[in-house]
Amino acid sequence: MPQFSSKRRVRHAASDMFELVADVDKYPLFVPLCSALRVKSRADKGEGVTVLVADMTVAYKIISETFTSRVTLDRPHSKILVEYLNGPFSRLQNRWTFRPTAENACEVEFFIDYEFRSRTLALLMGAMFDTAFRKFAVAFEQRADKVYGRKMG
Repeated sequence: MPQFSSKRRVRHAASDMFELVADVDKYPLFVPLCSALRVKSRADKGEGVTVLVADMTVAYKIISETFTSRVTLDRPHSKILVEYLNGPFSRLQNRWTFRPTAENACEVEFFIDYEFRSRTLALLMGAMFDTAFRKFAVAFEQRADKVYGRKMG
């Protein structure tokens, strides 16, 4: 049952990092292995919480798989929860937490727990997924530097 977690201090405000991760439509531009993303529905649940359902296509060489997840954007608590609905996994859950450490700095925590439904797919993509998840936090930090400007400090 593969899982990965990371905690990184970044020189960007927690609210900026939250918005960057919440902007799932932009993932194909910078997220490792993400070749496409389509938001199927978006619902405002009130009190700063939005729930969306999205299809994400991950591709590596000749392998391409699409999965559907429910994404809960909880602005008041600076958390994003992704729950697996359908696709090549038997289980997938990930969450992001953003904790301010200064005015323009925060700690970004990323956690993912997943298991492929197919043993063959696990053998083909497992190592690549592990590598990609290790690059996720860096990819988002680099994207923040590009979108918000590099913060010195």
